[in-house]
Amino acid sequence: MSGSQTSAPPPPGECPTDLQSFAVQLRRMTGEFNRIVQEFAQAHGLHHTDMLALIAILDGGGPDAPMTPGRLRRQLNLTSGAMTACLDRLERAGHIRRVRASDDRRVVHLEYEDRAKGLAREYFRPLARGTDTARERFTAEELRVVIRFLTELNHELALLRGRTD
Repeated sequence: MSGSQTSAPPPPGECPTDLQSFAVQLRRMTGEFNRIVQEFAQAHGLHHTDMLALIAILDGGGPDAPMTPGRLRRQLNLTSGAMTACLDRLERAGHIRRVRASDDRRVVHLEYEDRAKGLAREYFRPLARGTDTARERFTAEELRVVIRFLTELNHELALLRGRTD
């Protein structure tokens, strides 16, 4: 090359922003989250699918778009029968309730029971404290970038599954 010297890029895995580094850190985080969730599931007699459903109900509801069995079934990619069995288990265990919509009695909304929410909140409190401790090490601007990255990554993952909700 004439006139300019360019340094070679660092080998894979040595650059903290390369794809490999992201993949390793995301796998580690996901593995730890899964371990904690699995321990909660075992402690409360729940299946893995039950936990996925509870998380989806907790995250996906809200007054503007309450979770429905059909939406949950599509999100978890379950058959109608498997979805019904999962919801029956969660309802019997006191984790959720099915509530008819006031404006259309044919529509059923899934709500996380307050007692069960409190149980989960207590169990996952150490995880929340750890998350807050890690967050405190970053500026608000850095956290906005992290949130933007995670939002974009979740969008890309949803596109891979053919889902955009």
